Amino acid sequence: MAKAVRNNQVACMAANPMELAQFSDDGGLHSVLLTKTAKSVFAVGRENTVLLSILNKTLKKMPPSMLTGAWAMYNSAPKKVTVVDFIRAHMLLAVLVLLVVATVLVLLMHARMSEAKAKELNRRLEEAVESARQADMAKTNFLFNMSHDIRTPMNALLGYSQLIKEGLTEPKLLDYQQKMEQSGNLLLMIINNVLDMARIESGKMELDENYVNAEHFFDEIKSVFEVEAEKKNISFVFDINIRQKHLMCDSTKIKEVFSNLIGNALKYTLQGGRVEVHSNELPCSREGYTRVRTDFIDNGIGMSKEYLPKLFDSFSRERNTTSSKVAGTGLGMAIVKHLVDLLGGTIEVESALGKGTKFSVTFEHRLADPAYYEKTKQKKLAKKDKQALKGKHILLAEDNDLNAEIALYILRGMGLVVERVEDGVQCVSRMEQQPAGAYDLIFMDVQMPHMDGYKATQAIRRFADKQKASIPIVAMTANAFEEDKKNAFDAGMNGHIAKPIDVAKVEQTLLELLK
Repeated sequence: MAKAVRNNQVACMAANPMELAQFSDDGGLHSVLLTKTAKSVFAVGRENTVLLSILNKTLKKMPPSMLTGAWAMYNSAPKKVTVVDFIRAHMLLAVLVLLVVATVLVLLMHARMSEAKAKELNRRLEEAVESARQADMAKTNFLFNMSHDIRTPMNALLGYSQLIKEGLTEPKLLDYQQKMEQSGNLLLMIINNVLDMARIESGKMELDENYVNAEHFFDEIKSVFEVEAEKKNISFVFDINIRQKHLMCDSTKIKEVFSNLIGNALKYTLQGGRVEVHSNELPCSREGYTRVRTDFIDNGIGMSKEYLPKLFDSFSRERNTTSSKVAGTGLGMAIVKHLVDLLGGTIEVESALGKGTKFSVTFEHRLADPAYYEKTKQKKLAKKDKQALKGKHILLAEDNDLNAEIALYILRGMGLVVERVEDGVQCVSRMEQQPAGAYDLIFMDVQMPHMDGYKATQAIRRFADKQKASIPIVAMTANAFEEDKKNAFDAGMNGHIAKPIDVAKVEQTLLELLK
């Protein structure tokens, strides 16, 4: 039986002889015998002669086995393959795919969990950082307020002590006054040490490099301790061998280091002893720098070998105040070590009980440009005599009555004409009301009601009258930290004097600013 497909389709027929059939014009088939016997017959439309020729040539070259396979391929309906069939046929591949999918799912779940944990950890870290920042800010504010609140009454105590001294003639009362003043200075030193240590530990201590003449620097330190050495009949020797005298360094912190070491040497050296300070230049490999080593040597009570490793610990003392009869907090040497480290220096100590102590401090200082010390030299030459201060008009802005009384006494004692206002608002108002030139300088407290000293200074600097706006303004305040000095200059002030008031510093500032 033959199966025919019209409309240009190939027809395949089953027949004994192998032949090709062609459709006739009347719809019938024309059979063409093939050269070989087979069980397959192909038929094409009559117009497809080219196809018929191609098929004939192809069949001649094809083996019977291929014809059988082709028939089976085209005649059989394809079998649908199910998932189960596929898995059975490819078991290993299926297992591998499942493992990969499971691994990916586990990794995705782990990634999500890790991301969640990371977010939670970041949140906690941010909270911890913010908490630490707020705690640090609170500590800083506490230090500033503590410094101000303690220094304000200390200024009154020490100031009135000085006022009493000038009116005393009886030796016994003068002795009482002197002891009261010494105790006040000791209390101030303890306060400064505690505040300095707190600032060091909070990381608020910063370097403030300035020009220093090494010769003058050591002369100032020596003059501070000469009186104390004379009282204890201690031989006080200074031997300074520094060729490069013009330096750039943080003189305030170096002075604190040296003062602590000399003060301790005098405290722990007995009557008739000896304290020596030797400063020498050492070779320095850094270009533009000099290396200076200063030795502090005494023949005092010394320290035991067992105590030396704890020497620089906070609140550490080999003998307390009760047993040694020497007052102190145990913070001095800890501060010294922190300051030396901050300044990039080194400190070494040798000591033996009953024989004395030797401290060696080494710093590298940048050499000052000649312009620095030439300018300083010219400024010193241009300084006026103290007599030139007489008659100068000063406006004092101070809210504390006790501190105002002391400041008025000191300033008027220099021959200055002084008027007082009690806050920043009054200070600005007085400057607005008075003509330009009515005042030569303003001493401005910082913490005042209604308007603080910084805001008052900024308001004055904005005056349209340039002469009024440029008046010298000096902070005279219990805010004594380096940040306070910086804030004063940032606000437009020309100087900073910390309370308790140092009369010499006041005179120096006035001579520099009142030209």
